[in-house]
Amino acid sequence: MSILVLIYVLNYVDRNNAAAARLRGFEKDLHLKGQEFATLLSILYVGYTIMQIPSNMLLNWLGKPSLYLPVCMMAWGTISILTGVTTNFVEALLTRFFLGFMEASFFPGALFLLSKWYTRKELGLRTAILYCGNLMANAFGGLLAAGILNGMDGILGQAAWRWLFFVEGSLTISVAICAIFILPDFPSNTRSLTPLERKLAQLRMAEDMGEDEEDSNDDHNQWTDFTLAVTDWKVWWLAFAVLSQTVSLSFNAYFPTLAATLGFKSITATLLLTTPPWIFATLLAFLNARHADVTGERFWHISIPTLFGILGYVISLCTMNTVARYIALFLEAQSYAGVVVLYAWLSNSLPRPPGKRAVALALINAWSQLGNVAGSYVWDISWGPTYRKSYGICVVTAGFTIIMCYIFRQHLVHLNKRIERKERAVGRKITFRYLH
Repeated sequence: MSILVLIYVLNYVDRNNAAAARLRGFEKDLHLKGQEFATLLSILYVGYTIMQIPSNMLLNWLGKPSLYLPVCMMAWGTISILTGVTTNFVEALLTRFFLGFMEASFFPGALFLLSKWYTRKELGLRTAILYCGNLMANAFGGLLAAGILNGMDGILGQAAWRWLFFVEGSLTISVAICAIFILPDFPSNTRSLTPLERKLAQLRMAEDMGEDEEDSNDDHNQWTDFTLAVTDWKVWWLAFAVLSQTVSLSFNAYFPTLAATLGFKSITATLLLTTPPWIFATLLAFLNARHADVTGERFWHISIPTLFGILGYVISLCTMNTVARYIALFLEAQSYAGVVVLYAWLSNSLPRPPGKRAVALALINAWSQLGNVAGSYVWDISWGPTYRKSYGICVVTAGFTIIMCYIFRQHLVHLNKRIERKERAVGRKITFRYLH
């Protein structure tokens, strides 16, 4: 788990460093104007969206995440470094597109890898631990950016924002090389396990899912898995729910800009102020997911953090008071505690066959990235410094997510009742139940 979390930290740091670079001349040096900065943010998610489904299908076919994920990681680290040598909008646009294209392999691939090793009641906590990498990237990415932007300007004749891409990209490549020797493969082919341990790992999942994952996978080819996923309405329902949630969380890419509205003149102080809300969000996400696993409940563990996030949006919408807006940033950041449980709910609700699950997780995550594309334009600089229109959009999309999750919950309750009726009819216990 620890190596997956570290990779996710670097995945998100490399994705979001443009927001910090913006504070130290990124736009000026690349001669950006109008909506070009927003386009640089959104184009990453175009590449990200295109690659996710093919990537997870390839991962399931290869069966070697210990090799596939680190190779993709080295590629996106190299592209991140190349962003530091760009001189105009077109060059930056190309590097951002291909950065998203290569980064697309990691998160859906990591979710699929976890779902192959952990049972439904274990998956929420493990997804939370993984997703904490995202939140820690926001927390410590600001600290790292503050150090680089404040201390490396002019070294070897390069602007500080260029060093930000050089250093973080190089760090990514270094960790990728180590990950080749640390990451596991699937339960059926991890070489570090004995044959007995591999069999035990597979039996655990077979008992949880109601059938052996490897056997169920043998009956399907890649095209069949793809067809099963795209024709399941539950996949699309969840995809739109996550899409709506993603738009409501679009403040994430502009967090340094929102922190700057607090009125502090120092760029270093602004970046340091972004850290505490994300540390708070990380701790709350872990505790919320842990409690969701213990209770086996999902909907309220998604909805309550989202409701507190809506409260944060409303506060920001209504006032420019520094203290109130900083408290609101904490409330907005903790919305991610609900997202963590939502991603665990995806795997819980689409259990088998594993090939279909791989495609479904990638499809949902890819579709949700359209929310990031749209979200890049939600925070138009002309709406600042209040960003009332932006926060209003977040309120609406967060509320829509809660409604969709509630309807889906009621459907799962209905499916569980159907399983109970079947159980009574056949006269034997069926261990599988949907978590809701």
